[in-house]
Amino acid sequence: MAAWFDNITGVMLAQAEPAAAAGSAVQVQSVWDFILKGGWMMLPIGLCSLVAMTVVAERLISLRRGKVIPSAFLPGLKKTATRFGHDPRRLAEYCRRDGSTVAHIFLAGVRRLGAPIEAIERNIQEAGQRQVLQLRKHLRVLSVIAAVSPLLGLLGTIFGMIIAFQTVATSAEALGKTELLATGIYQAMITTAAGLIVAIPALICYHWLSSKVVRLVMDIDEMTLDFFEDVVGTAPAPAIDLGTDGAATEDEEPAAGFGGMEAGVAAT
Repeated sequence: MAAWFDNITGVMLAQAEPAAAAGSAVQVQSVWDFILKGGWMMLPIGLCSLVAMTVVAERLISLRRGKVIPSAFLPGLKKTATRFGHDPRRLAEYCRRDGSTVAHIFLAGVRRLGAPIEAIERNIQEAGQRQVLQLRKHLRVLSVIAAVSPLLGLLGTIFGMIIAFQTVATSAEALGKTELLATGIYQAMITTAAGLIVAIPALICYHWLSSKVVRLVMDIDEMTLDFFEDVVGTAPAPAIDLGTDGAATEDEEPAAGFGGMEAGVAAT
C-alpha cells in the first residue's frame, strides 16, 4: 500500500511541475502584455520609475550615517583641540582631512576661533545651510515623481477611453457588442495602475529619506553644542528653516544649538 501511494504521489507531482512552469510562463507573458497594452504613455511612466529608483539608491548611499557623521570625528576633534590648545589651524586641518558633512560645518566654525561670537555663529549657520541642501539633494525629484506619475497614468487612461469609445462609435460591427468597449476600457486602465505603482513607493521613500535627513541634522546640531560650548562658552544661533521646497532661510526665533539647524529642519 505504501509503495502504491508513493507511486501515485510521484505521478501527481510530475504532472504538477509542468503545469506550474506553464503558469509561470503565462504570468510573465501577461505582465509584458499589460505593459504593451498600456500604450505610449507607459514610456514616461517607466522613465519616472527609473529616475525614482536611481534617486533612492543614490540617497541611500549618500545619507549613510558613517558618511555624514563618522563616529570617530568628534572624539578626534576634541583630542586635537586638547593636544594643540584649540589652535584654529590644527582643528581646520583635522576637519579638512575628514571631509564628511559634519566636518564641513565644523570647519566653518573652527576657522574663526578667536573671532567675535557673532562671526563664528554666522559661519556655522551658512555652512549648515549649504550642507542641509546637500543632504536633501534630489529629494524634491521624488516628490515630483510621486505627484506626476498618477497624473500621467490618468492622462493615458483618458486617451485610452477616448479611443475605445471612438472605435465603438465608428464601427458598425461594434453595435451591441459590449465586450469591445470593455476591452478598450480594460486597456485604458492599465496606465492608471502603472502610475500608482510608481507613485506610492516614491512618496514613501521621499518621506522616509526626509525624516532621515532630519535625524542627521538634529545629531549634528547636538554635536556643535557639545563642542563649541566648551570652546567658546556660549552658543546661541538663529534657526535654519528649510521650508517646503528645501530652501534654507533664517527663522525669526533663535534655536537651541550653535549650528541652529535642528528647528528649521524639523519644520519640514
